[in-house]
Order: sequence, then C-alpha cells, then structure tokens
Amino acid sequence: MEGILFPHGVAQGHEGLKEYRARGGYEALAKGIRTPPEDVVKVVSDAGLRGRGGAGFPTGKKWQFTREAPGEPRYLILNGGEDEPGSKKDRVLLENLPHLVIEGTALAAYAIGATKAYLYINANYAVAIKTITAALAEAKAAGYWGENILGSDFALDIEIVPAPHNYVAGEDTAVLEVIEGRKAWPRQKPPFPVTVGLYGKPTSVNNVETLANVPPIVLRGAQWYRKFGTAESSGTMIFSLDDDLNRPGVYELPFGTPLRYLIEECGGGLKNGKKIKAIMPAAPSSAYLPPEKIDTPLDHNSMRDAGAALGCGVVRLVAEGTCIVEEVIKISEFFTMESCGQCPACRMETNTLTSLLPRTIRQGARLQQRQRVLQPHRHARPADRKRAQAFPRRLRSAPLHREMPGELIAVSNHSLDRHRLTLLTAA
Repeated sequence: MEGILFPHGVAQGHEGLKEYRARGGYEALAKGIRTPPEDVVKVVSDAGLRGRGGAGFPTGKKWQFTREAPGEPRYLILNGGEDEPGSKKDRVLLENLPHLVIEGTALAAYAIGATKAYLYINANYAVAIKTITAALAEAKAAGYWGENILGSDFALDIEIVPAPHNYVAGEDTAVLEVIEGRKAWPRQKPPFPVTVGLYGKPTSVNNVETLANVPPIVLRGAQWYRKFGTAESSGTMIFSLDDDLNRPGVYELPFGTPLRYLIEECGGGLKNGKKIKAIMPAAPSSAYLPPEKIDTPLDHNSMRDAGAALGCGVVRLVAEGTCIVEEVIKISEFFTMESCGQCPACRMETNTLTSLLPRTIRQGARLQQRQRVLQPHRHARPADRKRAQAFPRRLRSAPLHREMPGELIAVSNHSLDRHRLTLLTAA
C-alpha cells in the first residue's frame, strides 16, 4: 500500500543526504522559505494535518497559536521522547529518514517564526541520536540549517537534547522542564506551551511523525495530501505492532484502513494461529476493543465511536488463553510506577487501584469494593486528566466478566457515557 513517508508503507533502510535529494529532498524547504510563513501554516492547515503524538490536535492551529502569541523568541521542539510502551515509529523515522525529519523541523520553525529548535530524543535511542547527529552535520554543510538558509534571511539553530526514558517525560510541558534543566514533571495548564512555553516564551511541541509529514505537504500541496485518509482524518499514520504477531514492526497506512487489514495483512495475525481475545488500539492509553470490532476503521472518529482511540498508533493484541485479569494488573503497575505523583489521581487513586486489584480480583470481594476499584478518577487536575485517566479507561473496558464469574462486575458501557457504569451479572 502506498505511503507518504515510506514509499511502500514500510521502512526501506537508512537514507543519506544524496539519496534523499535524489527523490526531491529539501525542495519543500526551498519552496517554503520563498513564501510568507503564514502560507506554510495555511497549507498545513488546509491539508488537515493532526498531531501524531496521541492527542490528534490540528497542527496548523497549534502553529497559528504560537505565531500569534506575544513574546520573542519563539521555540520549536521536536518531541522524540517516545515514552509510550511498544511505540517504535519515532525511532524508525529518526534512524531511516533523518533528513526528512530535519527538513520538517526547519519548515515548522520557519512557519512559527522560531530561530531555535530542539530535537528531544529518547536517550536510549543511541543509533537514532548518532544517525540524526551525522545527518545534521550533512544538512548544515549543505546550507539547510544555520545562518542564511539557502541564501535567505532565515536562520535556525538546532540542538539535540537526550530525553529521560519514562512515560511522563513525553508530556509536552515535561519536555520543557527537561530542556530547562529540571526534572520531567508536567506543568499546570493553562497556560499552554503555545503561549507560555520554553523559558516562558511561545513554543510549539510537535511529534517526530507530525513534522515528517510537513515536507510532502508543502511540496505537493494540501489537495494531494487529502487524497490519503478520510475527510476528518487526512493523510497516513504509522502503526507499531509487537512481537505477538507473525510480522511485527511499523506500518504506514492511510487513515480509514480497517483494523483487520493492519492485523492480518500487515502483521500476519497472531503467532501459532491464536485467536484474538481483546484489542488494544492505543496500548496502554486507551480502552480495550472486543474482537468483534476488528473491522473498525483506523481513524480518529471511528475509534472514538467504538469507545477507544488511536493514540500514537501502538496496537497490541490479547490472545485467547491470556489472562485478562493479569493484563489489567500489569497495566495498573505500569501506571503506578510511571506516575510523577503530582496530582491526587495518580498519587493516590492509581496506587489504590494497584493495591486493591489483586485482592479484589484474585481473592474475591464485596460488590462495593469492586465498584470502588472501577470508579473513574475524579480528582485529577484538568491538565493531567488525560494521562491520569488512561488506566481507569482500560480497566473499565476490560472484559473482566469473562474471568470473574459468580458476582456482579462493573464495566464501562462505551455506547453511552464512558464514565457511566453498568452492572452486569456474570454467568
């Protein structure tokens, strides 16, 4: 299947400067800096590009907010912390297509009026950091960043910052804290980084995959880009499949492609012919889907309607024979370990869930205890709610009733309000 970033939908190996230029590399930058920055923002907005880091926020809108915010200088941050378990896409892009990432970074900086960009990259990605460092040297020597880029008045300095390898370090305001030399603790929002970001100045924080989409859009136009995907979710997305499948790896697919195609045609299905018990379309940050929803299109609206989300494209399958209870306990332990501990929801409620789950599920408990375990987090600050509630979403969507017979189980009813609990009687 044709891709936008990967010509054949999968990575073909490292691409150096010579190979990149041979297929039109840096032509988008040359085109972009000959037009007003507002035009670059407009074409990205018209293309419908949305962030690929998990939230799916419109990229053009984020850039416009950054441009319009008072204060100088402005900053651009490429977020390659890749903190989501199972995600491989940013590492693959940095290792295989470093010049595409650099060109996207330069165009984004030009669009928002930034003269300084930071490449925030997972410190464990030694090969990626080495590769992007070498590519930066090539690109600077060729005049693609630095002073007077391609003979213009546009100047850009780019710096690599190693990112701590923990879940919360990828949150956009935690990224700001690390670059400023502090611990990776998220800040209270508002204000948002687009108005009060790095060193208190307007800052756009964009995912690696997001910025990699910018050169093709600028070079070929918004109408061409919208040929891929759906009306509401244009373009393509890179999905990561884990080792439980016959063909694990990363696959670029147009939005709207059925989940079944990714799992069966790309991934080759589960190993040893195992059947699917549950699907995690945004592991571990979204709800489980039952196997009956395997034909759900991979786009933001369809996943939302199904009761889940795309996240950053990590798709994990739970095979028949796997204990879903143990899976839920592992996820609870993960969120407890990775919590920064600032807000009550993570500091108290997630810890409580982790301690209660084994007793409640393995040893049996009163209905009131089980209802308490499945209560949604009510005490998270607005800025923290997305991550704080990721585990409760997963818990309430888990098919626990299959493995907890004999008592009433509270589970999430996705066709109604995600936080409305429905009582079911297990067989």
